[in-house]
Amino acid sequence: MELSVLLLLALLTGLVILLARGHPKARGHLPPGPRPLPVFGNLLQMDRGGLLKSFQRLRDKYGDVFTVYLGSRPVVILWGTEAIREALVDQAEAFSGRAQIAVIDQVFQGYGVVFANGERWKALRRFSLATMRDFGMGKRSVEERIQEEAQYLVEELRKSQGALQDPTFIFHSITSNIICSIVFGKRFAYRDPDFLRLLDMFYQSFALISSFSSQVFELYSGFLKYFPGAHRQIYRNLQEVKDFIGHSVEKHRETLDPNAPRDFIDTYLLRMDKEKSQPNSEFHHQNLLNTALSLFFAGTETTSTTLRYGFLLMLKYPHITEKVHKEIDQVIGSHRPPALDDRVKMPYTEAVIHEIQRFGDLIPIGVPHKVIKDTNFRGYIIPKNTEVYPILHSALFDSRYFDTPDTFNPNHFLDANGALTKNEAFMPFSVGKRICLGEGIARAELFLFFTTILQNFSVASPVAPEDIDLTPRECGVGKLPPIYQIQFLSR
Repeated sequence: MELSVLLLLALLTGLVILLARGHPKARGHLPPGPRPLPVFGNLLQMDRGGLLKSFQRLRDKYGDVFTVYLGSRPVVILWGTEAIREALVDQAEAFSGRAQIAVIDQVFQGYGVVFANGERWKALRRFSLATMRDFGMGKRSVEERIQEEAQYLVEELRKSQGALQDPTFIFHSITSNIICSIVFGKRFAYRDPDFLRLLDMFYQSFALISSFSSQVFELYSGFLKYFPGAHRQIYRNLQEVKDFIGHSVEKHRETLDPNAPRDFIDTYLLRMDKEKSQPNSEFHHQNLLNTALSLFFAGTETTSTTLRYGFLLMLKYPHITEKVHKEIDQVIGSHRPPALDDRVKMPYTEAVIHEIQRFGDLIPIGVPHKVIKDTNFRGYIIPKNTEVYPILHSALFDSRYFDTPDTFNPNHFLDANGALTKNEAFMPFSVGKRICLGEGIARAELFLFFTTILQNFSVASPVAPEDIDLTPRECGVGKLPPIYQIQFLSR
């Protein structure tokens, strides 16, 4: 009998056994939700448009806190600003666990600062925050490095002489170079073939992670992992990047000066040496590779994708672009580079950047959490280790906090006097103990890159503003803007 037939018989036998056990049961008293099927969970309630649309429809029936079964496992969904803040802020410790994303679990396996839990996560997060804050042990500030990269960018865009181009590559390059200077202590030339290869791996992977097939994989990863699919390509891509990081670590080890650490890797290696006699130390090679990968990937993809959305929106709404140009001319002028101190004097530009982040909705489902203990929440008992999805989209498009949530409108962040206002629903970096540790660097990058480009260039497209389509290319874990062409014309 052929192996494929034996596998099919084994699968069918397992399915019959699972069906015989009845529907899944969970400890505690979970929030309401649709009744799941054995094995398949709430497959029948899933929308072909993906998880976000499915959750949106279920929220209309079950309220802001409900349970869905992704396959056989229950997941608690938090919808809306209040529900998310009550969980991640008011009960921050209980909801501080990190659940895995199935398509990249084989890459990280619970190691590294983003996907670690318990003492491992706490130790790596404290170290990463301190090291990124010190940023190369005081040689140059993050602001200076971004300003320097912004000038390289201006030179590169001038070389294009206003030709149409896809901005993906250039935005990837500038944001990646900032995180590279932190992690590896160097920036790369924009045409460096190794650099281009790494950026392509990240770009492919983020698109695949956000694809519909990866959302299906999230439901049935235990079964689908044995078959070809996006998860295997993602693994190959990110493993190639890890190999690059591994070679960089070897070079750092060979040239390490304990008295003059150059970057994140040097600082980590020194911590490894300090704790090498401690058997339970979290500062080992596996955590170094996965933390560096996490910072490298997140530091490249998130800000570059936000900038891509931002300039597509500037093409779509030229009257808003003109107002930003006017404020830049009034506050900064043309004879010096933008600085972070300019932010307080540029409320309109800041409001536009906030609205780009809100409307761009980069991580709509949010990176999954889990509760680290049995947790009482709104009268329900969520059992320890239950996964929790804080749907960031539901806060960023919350009509209770934004007058016209489905419209790109910088006035969402301005008061009647034109001053920048705080909005509790604005959480593009999430909230609570698991808030993005690169938030400060990302905010600095967005302001300095955005203003430097618009200080030096106007933007144009062969497509009329009213015909520019904002429909995302992918919308899953991440949301990717459509591919488009843009001209950067010297002012």
